[in-house]
Amino acid sequence: MDFLVNIASSLGSWWISTPTTEKLWLVVGFAAQLMFTMRFLVQWIASERARASIVPETFWYFSLFGGALLFAYAIYRLDPVFILGQGMGLIIYCRNIYFIRDAKRGMALSPTADAPKAA
Repeated sequence: MDFLVNIASSLGSWWISTPTTEKLWLVVGFAAQLMFTMRFLVQWIASERARASIVPETFWYFSLFGGALLFAYAIYRLDPVFILGQGMGLIIYCRNIYFIRDAKRGMALSPTADAPKAA
């Protein structure tokens, strides 16, 4: 029981002594990590349903939002390695989303296979 009291006391001391800005950045970091976890969960479920390796569109949106949050977190922490890694990732995520949207736009503009063909 003393163990739990010590943990509660330590957490209380930490909460009181930690500035609000630091707490907010911890929330950003945890939210970013949650986004990255969700992208793999979405990918796993889609692959299980298809019985093949699938990368759904949602994967790229979770990647983009998680990467943007981690990029902001890395800038706040002034971590050049993390900044470079997340910056490169953001470029890749944006490019994949562009390809997806471009393909959808192309399909919307192209005639369907069911449409009657001109003679």
